[in-house]
Order: sequence, then C-alpha cells, then structure tokens
Amino acid sequence: MKMMTSLLGMTALLTIASCSQPATDTSTLSESTSASSPTATAIETVAVKPGIEVLEADGFKKLAGKRVGLITNPTGIDNNLRSTIDILAEAHDVKLTALFAPEHGVRGDYVAGASVANDVDKKTGVPVYSLHGRTRKPTPEMLKDVDILVYDIQDIGCRSYTFISTMGLAMEAAARDGKEFMVLDRPNPLGGERVEGNLVEPGRESFVGQYPIPYIYGLTPGELATYLNEAGILGKKVQLTVIPMQGWRRDMTFAQTGMPWVLPSPHIPTPDAALMYPATGIMGELDYVSIGVGYTLPFSLAGAPWIDAPALAERLNALGLDGVEFRPIYYKPFYAMYKGENLAGVQIYANDKSQAPLSILQFYIMQELAALHPNHKAFASATQARLRMFDQVCGSPKVRQLFSRQYKVADMIEFWTKDAKAFKDASSKYYLYK
Repeated sequence: MKMMTSLLGMTALLTIASCSQPATDTSTLSESTSASSPTATAIETVAVKPGIEVLEADGFKKLAGKRVGLITNPTGIDNNLRSTIDILAEAHDVKLTALFAPEHGVRGDYVAGASVANDVDKKTGVPVYSLHGRTRKPTPEMLKDVDILVYDIQDIGCRSYTFISTMGLAMEAAARDGKEFMVLDRPNPLGGERVEGNLVEPGRESFVGQYPIPYIYGLTPGELATYLNEAGILGKKVQLTVIPMQGWRRDMTFAQTGMPWVLPSPHIPTPDAALMYPATGIMGELDYVSIGVGYTLPFSLAGAPWIDAPALAERLNALGLDGVEFRPIYYKPFYAMYKGENLAGVQIYANDKSQAPLSILQFYIMQELAALHPNHKAFASATQARLRMFDQVCGSPKVRQLFSRQYKVADMIEFWTKDAKAFKDASSKYYLYK
C-alpha cells in the first residue's frame, strides 16, 4: 500500500454549522477561493491547511475536557511535520488517553500486511491498541477511557486501501458504545471529481472493500465519513464532527496543496505513486506481472521476463486512451516479484491526470498482453487464493468472469462503470468543498 513546495498564504472563508446528535458537524473553515477567480488561476500552489491545523487554530475547543482516542499514523501531521499525536498530547485541556494503530502502526514501524501489536507509545506513554490484526474494530474495553475517537490519516482515494475500512469500523464501534467521532480532514490525492469502478456487492465485503462505494470514490476522508454515516451504510449513526481543511478545491493535485507528503505506506512514497496505485494495483493481486513494487517505480509499471516491451507499448498507445502514454522499459526488481530477474514491459505516463482513466488501465494492459502473449493470460496460472483476492479488490467476481471470456475490456467495462454516476450524484450532497 504513499515532498514539499513552498507555502503561500491564502484567505479562506469560514463556514459555521452545528448539529446535534447524531448529525454531522461540518463547522470550521471550509471553502477556498473559487477556482475561477483571478487569484486562484494565477497561483499554482496554495497553502492548504489540514484539519489538525484548523482544530489547533480554534484552540481545540471541540476536544476541550474530553478523553481522546486518536486513530492515526505518520501521515497525521501539520504542515510543519509535527505529528498529530504530539500536538494533541501537548494541547492544553485535551486528554489523549489512547492511540489506535491501523496497518503499519501509529509511528509507521510495521511492514505491509504485518499484524500490529498492542503497545505503549514511547514518546507520550499513551497506550496503543491495534486495529490491524485479529481486532479491526475497537472493542468496548479499548474505548472505556475514551469520550471521542479522532481520525487523522492521509488516504489515497482508493477503496482497497485499508485505512478507510479502519475509519468506518471505528465509526461503527463509536456508535455502538455511545462515543463521539471526529475526522480531521485531508486532501484526496486523486482529487474530488474522479469516480471509477463498480460498488462492492452485498455479501462481498472485505477489509479491502468494506463498504458499497466505487473503487475510486472522489471524496475526502471527512466527506466519506459523512456519506457512510448519513446514507445509513453503517447502520446506527454516530455523533460525527468533521474538521474541514482550509483552501482545498476538488480539482487540486496534491502538489498544488503546498502540503508535505508523508508516505502512508512503504510503496506509496510520492503522490505520483498514489495516482498510479489504482491503475495497476488490482492486476498486482494476481502475481502475474511486476507492477514496479520492489523497484523504484511502484505501481507505474507492468513487466515480466516474457514481455515484448516495444510491441506492448505500441499496442497500448494505439488504443488512444485519453491522457495516457506508455513507453518500453527494462528493469530488475531489487525485491518482491521477479527479484533479481531482468524484466521488460511498459511504464505508464499520466500526461493529463484529469483525463486519464486510471482504474481501467490495468485491464487494457492485460488485454494487450493476452493478445501479444497468449500463453501468459492473466488468470491462467493464478492460485485460488490470488483469484479470491482479485475478486475482493474488485468488489465482485463478475469483473473477472466477464473479462476472462475473451480477455477484452469491452466485455466488462459496462459492469465496471455502471455505478459511478449514481454514486457521484448521491455522495455529492455531502461535499464540503467546491
């Protein structure tokens, strides 16, 4: 499953809203300068303030006197790279009583997939409870000394990335035990306009597809939390407060925010890796081709010893896909799949990030590989465990079943795209930003 331009000041408008339980509180600063204004057009990089900075500027009033449980990881920082853990631990009249660790741990000291242990944070002395192992939802015992759960994690806007599953399950636990829930909002690095992929089907829920949302869902963590809560997806509503960012717009790239990027997991070291994650990550579940994990370009490649790189690049470019180009590449992974072997393949270039159809790219790659190398079709040698994981990430086995009929995107694209518009229409009611 992850650095910094100069920060320029930018005035934000204050949006004050309050609500009673169990409604959502979207009070505090929300809208940025309109994208159509001369100022916004002239400034390519702005200083977006994440929710933790907005909360701090307000004197932590919404946490005053409350026992706080914090769900976070190394991405929970302000624009000066101060950890939200440390900010809350040092805040006057805020009682940080528990930390909750998602995948990789609160300080980032666990590798991908590893179970996280209960522990004590060495710097603050606050107990740490694992939400990535046998327990994925906070238990009543974990929440006994907590009045409000606070969530502050940089997401990458893709359903199969487990942090949003952690957020939703923690919201369910808070509702169960009568606790409040707060989201300190952060940007969606894929922007707030892109929605791609089918919904997770009923009965197909998993930690990489916990809720019925598209593969790319076009919401910030705070907007997603509001949608899950208000649309009744979680069952019982939680008393939810979202602390919005200042200065963020839906059409922004992460570079335009002026915020520092901290890798949310080892193989997302840059915002570009976050952009490419949905373009190859599903294909990567098959252990069929290298997608650059183990090399210097994670999620940006498709390579194997048997691929004719120039021919594959030519075939893919001939498709004329919007906003994307492919070039031949030769590389040797340092670890992971095909470690130490010489590989050939293609590198993906999203030249127009707003137009590139990210999530469908891997299916076009599998289509052209099947035509070019018919003895190496995507599902031919996959184990049942790999096929099951592929289906979980897709949210339905129908994607694989339709595609594998002829290894043609045309056979599955209607299913893949069928839910996007309806979801965008339904979720747009909960937008906090223009």
